[in-house]
Amino acid sequence: MSGAIWFITGTDTGVGKTRVTAGLLAAAREAGLNGAGMKPVAAGVQWREGQAVSADALEIAAASGQSTPYDDLNPFCLIEPISPHIAADRANIRIDIDEIVEIAHRLAQAHELLLIEGAGGWYTPLGPEGSMADLARELAAPVVLVVGLRLGCLNHARLTREAIEQSGCRFGGWIASHVDPYFDAVEENLATLENLLGAPPLGALPFERERTRDALHLRDALPHLHPARAGQIT
Repeated sequence: MSGAIWFITGTDTGVGKTRVTAGLLAAAREAGLNGAGMKPVAAGVQWREGQAVSADALEIAAASGQSTPYDDLNPFCLIEPISPHIAADRANIRIDIDEIVEIAHRLAQAHELLLIEGAGGWYTPLGPEGSMADLARELAAPVVLVVGLRLGCLNHARLTREAIEQSGCRFGGWIASHVDPYFDAVEENLATLENLLGAPPLGALPFERERTRDALHLRDALPHLHPARAGQIT
């Protein structure tokens, strides 16, 4: 039986999608869930033993403990740290949404929970026509929105939720990610976000340099992500 698949998007780039994805997978691991993650498209690499790899993809794999082959963990690893469609075009690569979906479904067969992290924001282009929104729709996965707590987040969060639903995808909840240590009126903004998005957050990550407590901060989201195991997650 295929595991639950969720797509992780954000209000923008740099709002903490990888941190949230890794934190959720670490929480799942601690709770005894067999979880895995994917970073299907990554732009900007590190070099490890002559191979181009994504630091985000490696962080996801480390958090979950999965042993996924790298080409499945991150099938499209683009060298330049620019918009994926431009990086792919310069490298003469076509980002194939069907290939990503096939890999995702195969991984889901082997795991109870699969988290797929998007690149950039909801409408980040993948090519002349396709975008991250198209990938999420083809995956038929509910979407978790990571809201980066910084100036402008209220507008970005509402616009992104509306865009998710207009794309034919199910909005599955949101997670607050405190990315700006100088962001003022945090509690008031969280209350406004709860009103705008129609539900309290599934979890919230405070601004912290260390990530050792991320699993603890996000563990309460697990019953929502995997309802079938809700009664067994403690």
